[in-house]
Amino acid sequence: MWQNIGRFILKYRLPILITLAALTAFMGFHASKVQLSYDFSRAIPLNNPKYKVYQEFRKTFGEDGNLLVLGIQTDKFFTEKIFNNYTSLQQKLKQQFGVDDIISIPSAVNLVKVPETEKLKADTIFADRKLTQTELDSAANKFLNLPFYRKLLYNPETNAWLMGIRIKKELMGKKIRINIVNNISKLADEFGKANNLTVYKSGLPHIRTQLTVKSVSEMRLFIIASIILSAIILLLFFRSLTAMWLSLGVVAIGVIWSFATIKLLGYQISILNALVPPLMVVIGIPNCIYFLNKYHTSYNETGDKKSALINMVARMGVVTLFCNLAAAIGFGVFALTQSQILKEFGIVAGINIFALFFISLALIPAVLSYVKAPRSRHTRYLHNPTLNRWLDRLERWTLNHRKTIFIATAIIVVVSIGGILKLRSLGRIVDDLPKQYKIYTDLRWFENNFKVVMPLEIIVDTKEKRGATRNYQNLVRIDSLCQYLNAMPAIGKPLSITDGLKFAKQAFFEGDSNNYNLPSEFDLPALSQYLNFRGNNESSKNSFAKLAGSFLDSSKQKVRISVSMKDVGTKRLPFIIDSISQKVNSLFPKDKYDVQLTGTSVTFAEGNRYIIHGLKDSIFWAFVLIAFCMLYLFRSARILACSLIPNIIPLLITAGLMGWIGIPLKPSTVLVFSVALGIAIDITIRFLVNYKQELPQHNFDTRQTVISTIHHTGISIIYTSLVLIAGFIIFCLSGFGGTKSLGWLTSLTLVVATFTNLVLLPALLMLLSNKKK
Repeated sequence: MWQNIGRFILKYRLPILITLAALTAFMGFHASKVQLSYDFSRAIPLNNPKYKVYQEFRKTFGEDGNLLVLGIQTDKFFTEKIFNNYTSLQQKLKQQFGVDDIISIPSAVNLVKVPETEKLKADTIFADRKLTQTELDSAANKFLNLPFYRKLLYNPETNAWLMGIRIKKELMGKKIRINIVNNISKLADEFGKANNLTVYKSGLPHIRTQLTVKSVSEMRLFIIASIILSAIILLLFFRSLTAMWLSLGVVAIGVIWSFATIKLLGYQISILNALVPPLMVVIGIPNCIYFLNKYHTSYNETGDKKSALINMVARMGVVTLFCNLAAAIGFGVFALTQSQILKEFGIVAGINIFALFFISLALIPAVLSYVKAPRSRHTRYLHNPTLNRWLDRLERWTLNHRKTIFIATAIIVVVSIGGILKLRSLGRIVDDLPKQYKIYTDLRWFENNFKVVMPLEIIVDTKEKRGATRNYQNLVRIDSLCQYLNAMPAIGKPLSITDGLKFAKQAFFEGDSNNYNLPSEFDLPALSQYLNFRGNNESSKNSFAKLAGSFLDSSKQKVRISVSMKDVGTKRLPFIIDSISQKVNSLFPKDKYDVQLTGTSVTFAEGNRYIIHGLKDSIFWAFVLIAFCMLYLFRSARILACSLIPNIIPLLITAGLMGWIGIPLKPSTVLVFSVALGIAIDITIRFLVNYKQELPQHNFDTRQTVISTIHHTGISIIYTSLVLIAGFIIFCLSGFGGTKSLGWLTSLTLVVATFTNLVLLPALLMLLSNKKK
């Protein structure tokens, strides 16, 4: 069949090339329309209960992830120069497109009792103009006497000062967000430079923007670097510009098709599927090397170009088909997970890796039929004396030292299992970034000074209209929960409607900070009216009113307790949330209240759990599906066992090494195993198919067939393994820890897989053959 396919390709080479060019032009048009994703991809399914609660929260109370924060640290904040410049910065930021609101010290308000009416009104503490030092000292004393703002806008213990900038939520998922965040950063840096201060920047808008921009720049870097590296390796191997340009043409078409696939499926370029285009280069080049290697070998044997091309397709067509199918399965199984980001990656990668087979099959023989036959210098690599000496050594090891190979393998597996038992799961919101990156150090600064990293929201449904303001016991329960949260070391200052009532009580008693506590049941009716900010246009003009109004729904039945917490990691986070849940259950009986914990911290923990479990499941399915492919290809349980063992061991060694050196299991590291399995199995398929094809030629003598297979496939296996290893090593240039882990862990797995397939696999074939006799 494959010989007929080879003849068909050569007979209709021109229509095939024209069709391929037309398809690539079509794909190129759609590739030019692909867009970037400016939001975090969904890690949990849409029907997940926690995801539904989070969406309901956003619908009722607004976005919890659109606050960008700026921070400075100085003991001279209330000096004339710095404070006036800080006020000027706030005014400039307010004028920026996309800025919805700013809460900071210059715009802070105080509740003041009007003696004539005994009512409270909101007055600004700092006049909206340049202040003299005397005016500033007076206003600062008033501000510092208000406990409401302590640990919210400043930390008196560390002289840290915070400004919160809320981005319009409708712009958060659009490209313009990058310009908004960049403009804010530019103004902040100018302020820092003028005042000789370091300005710290964080918040989800800032983090998301930085990650998006960096992922796009790295995608371009990886594509360019992988193409240049592949071109160099191809030139060194084949000493032929034709072979180099033909191979680069194959991967260039693959890259174009991968971008087009993202667009045609309605996806956008995310941090994860941005890896697919450079992967097309890394995985596509081995296809070209195997086809060219078989073409050169056949041409040396026959001296006829047409026969060599037909033999190339006949011998390598089925091999490359199953190799690409196995690699596509290794990536495609991610589509079986319930994580949206993994689904998109798996679908795009799986489709395009399989498409690479058809691109290679159509383009390589058709183009080679038009160019001149290879010269002797183009096939000199087939007789590389250094590699042939190594292959001779591998042959001797396999034939004469099988017992040593098996004992060494067993010892390594036992040690690896010991490391696997030490593996632990852990994920943090920015743990994939190097510790020296400013985005990381800035986030840690906010964590240490304000504990504002991951938003946690608690929604208390009192199940009665106005139950959040008129039922005093509800307020007592809410305040008790807030005090419990405030005592937790990993959680920042909680905010709720009770803080507003405390602020009002302090104002009602002439601003005495000793009265900053929850009003009594007798005081409540007189004070609650001052926090009725929803629907009050006059009061909603100031930031305090907007802040206080965001803690109640329109019916005042639901109340929101908003806190931020440290990035404690997915190991500690469930225990903290469970501790809060237990306190909630003790304060709010389930028959009278409905309390939900939500926010980015909860969805992050749930999303991380889904990804880890999804990746573990994907490894299982990759093994099952690849095993079925191997069983179909070789129709032998013995060969199936021989094929899987040399590929399981590299995965065990990699997992064991991770355990011994303390690399945690997280989405970026679990990803390695099914990817490496899908790619490493290619080596096994190529070796075993050649073994099966040559077995009749050696009268079914296993020993002679193994020797011949090592020498016939060894050079191409080593060359393609070098290309794959070098291609994945490129990912180690990444600034993302996850991408870097994907690079070096996959490279390590492929190094071990190359060795096990050239040493352990032949030894297993010899062992099974002896038992069969």
